[in-house]
Amino acid sequence: MKKNLLAIAVFFLIFSCFAQANLNLLAESSKLGAQVYWDSLSGSGILEKNGHQISFKAGDSFILKDYSVLALTDAPVIKNNVLYVSKKFLSEADSFFKTDSDENGYKIGAILIDPGHGGKDPGALETYTINGKKVTIREKDVNLAVGKMLYSRLKNAYPDKKILMTRDKDVFLSLSERTDIANSVKLKEKEAVLYISVHVNSSLDKKASGFEVWYLSPGYRRTVLEKTGDVDKNLFSVMNSMMEEEYTTESILIAKFVMDGLQAQVGNLSSPRGIKAEEWFVVRNSNMPAVLVELGFVSNEKEARLLNDQSYLQKLSLGIYNGLSAFVTHFERSRGFTDTK
Repeated sequence: MKKNLLAIAVFFLIFSCFAQANLNLLAESSKLGAQVYWDSLSGSGILEKNGHQISFKAGDSFILKDYSVLALTDAPVIKNNVLYVSKKFLSEADSFFKTDSDENGYKIGAILIDPGHGGKDPGALETYTINGKKVTIREKDVNLAVGKMLYSRLKNAYPDKKILMTRDKDVFLSLSERTDIANSVKLKEKEAVLYISVHVNSSLDKKASGFEVWYLSPGYRRTVLEKTGDVDKNLFSVMNSMMEEEYTTESILIAKFVMDGLQAQVGNLSSPRGIKAEEWFVVRNSNMPAVLVELGFVSNEKEARLLNDQSYLQKLSLGIYNGLSAFVTHFERSRGFTDTK
C-alpha cells in the first residue's frame, strides 16, 4: 500500500511539473528581452539579460544565479524537443534581471598556453626531404613555435591579463605537471582562466589531414569546486555539477571560435575536421574551460611541409588568437555566460 501511495505521489509530482511548465522558453525570453543559450549535449542552459545569468538544467529544480546563488524554482522540461518553463520560473527570472548590475563583471584574468610534449618527448615526428635535405619535423617543435607566436599576440593585445605558458623552451613536463600549473593560476574575484593545449596529429593513414579542436566530453564527471567549511554535501554536488556544465559549454564555444578562426586564416591550404569531444588528460584535469587544438598531420607529407613553414605557423597562431579573442569579448560582455548555438 505504501509503495502504491509513493508511486502515485511521484506520478502527481512529475505531472504537476509538466503541467506548470507550459511556456516555450525561447518565445517567452524574447518578450523579456533576454537571451537563451542551450547545450543539448548536457541538457543545460543559461538565461541572460542585463549582465545577469541564470544557469538551469532540464528536469532540475535548482538554478544558479550569477554563478554564486543557488535557488529553487519550477524545473524546466523538454517536450517534443522544445524547452518549456513555468510562469513562476519566468517571473522569478524577470525580477532577478531587474536587480542592479555590478559594473565590474566577470573577466578573463589569465590565458594559459600549453605547447604539448617537449624535451625527451618529441611527440609525433616524420622525416622528409625538403630542398634536397633530410628534415625531421617534430611535434614538440611545432607546438612550441605556435605557442610562442600565440603568446606574443595575446601579450600585446591583453597587457592587463596574465598570459602564461606551461613551457617556453624545449623541456619535458608530465601531463600532471601541466594541469597542476593550470589549476594553480592565481586569480582575483570574478576572474576566469582559459586553458589551450597545442598539438600536432599523426596517423597510419598518410592521406589523413586537417586541423581539429577537442573539448571535454560532457559525460565525464569531475570535481571543479573547492569544498571549504561546512558545506551541505547535496548542495555542493548540485553546484559542482552546474559549474561542470558551465565549463563544458564554455569549452564548446571556445572550440567553435578557434575552429572558425583557423578556417579563416588557413583557407584551402588545409581542411577543418570539426570540433570533437574526448577525455584528454590535460583537458579533463584542468578545472576551467579548456580545449586541445590539433594543428595538422605530420604524417601527411604535404601538411608536414606546411607545418615546417614559419609563415604557415603564423597563420595557425593568428587563427587561434582570433578565436580566443572572440571568446574573451563574448565572455566579458556577458559576464561569463556561454553561447552554444
